[in-house]
Amino acid sequence: MAYLYETHLHTYGVSKCAISFGADYIAGYIDKGYSGLIVTDHFFNANCALSRKLPWVQWVNNFCRGYENAKEEGDKQGLDVFFGWEETFEGCDDYLVYGLDKSWLLEHPEVRNWTRGQQYKTVREAGGCVVQAHPFRQRAYIPRVVLSAGCVDAVEAVNGGHEDFSNDALAYRYAKKIGKPVTAGTDIHDASEVLYGNIFGVYSDKKLNNITDFVNMILNNEVAGLKTDDDRLKYFGNESVRLPVEVRNSEDKVISRNWKNYI
Repeated sequence: MAYLYETHLHTYGVSKCAISFGADYIAGYIDKGYSGLIVTDHFFNANCALSRKLPWVQWVNNFCRGYENAKEEGDKQGLDVFFGWEETFEGCDDYLVYGLDKSWLLEHPEVRNWTRGQQYKTVREAGGCVVQAHPFRQRAYIPRVVLSAGCVDAVEAVNGGHEDFSNDALAYRYAKKIGKPVTAGTDIHDASEVLYGNIFGVYSDKKLNNITDFVNMILNNEVAGLKTDDDRLKYFGNESVRLPVEVRNSEDKVISRNWKNYI
């Protein structure tokens, strides 16, 4: 039996771009056969709806409400709900952080000022993992593509926010080139999208009892499969990257600007 998990989900009131509360997603994902989901609201330097002027304790409490709302409803209906977040650097590149919790955040206000390298080192030391979200996303508000090859444990190769499949095809080939596992997530902001079934995720051969199980699955490269469109990762057209590119190492230093060497 395979177990299916949503890995990338946003909630209203925490992520500025979301229109559905956490609880709104639960029934739909159960209906579509999912075993669980991970709430990954936009974090402090990302597209977060919360005021950055709030005291840290209040900010963290408010940030966790989207997850807590989803988990309360998930517990009622029988869907596992886990906690994560999505952080952004310099308006360019996004990272899904898994494995840490509210109590950890309350004790680490310095998270607001991390570099990519500090994020990766500290998350790993604390027992978590870091996945680069949609690394080849190209939109008007993004100044450059940053491929943080040395500061991630996996690459999100399938992202439901992409209509241009080449973005995902490039991400998949990039992950394989640098030897990292791949994940899939819907990057969902609206619970009504679940009804149409255009949702993604990862399969596990065993039930995940907590977020640590998910982290171990990533770190051990044990993702059993990806839920995705049949042809999304098979796209081989005239893939191009219009934006400037930086490839960064484990020290968060730019080591290349030639993306074609990494696919």
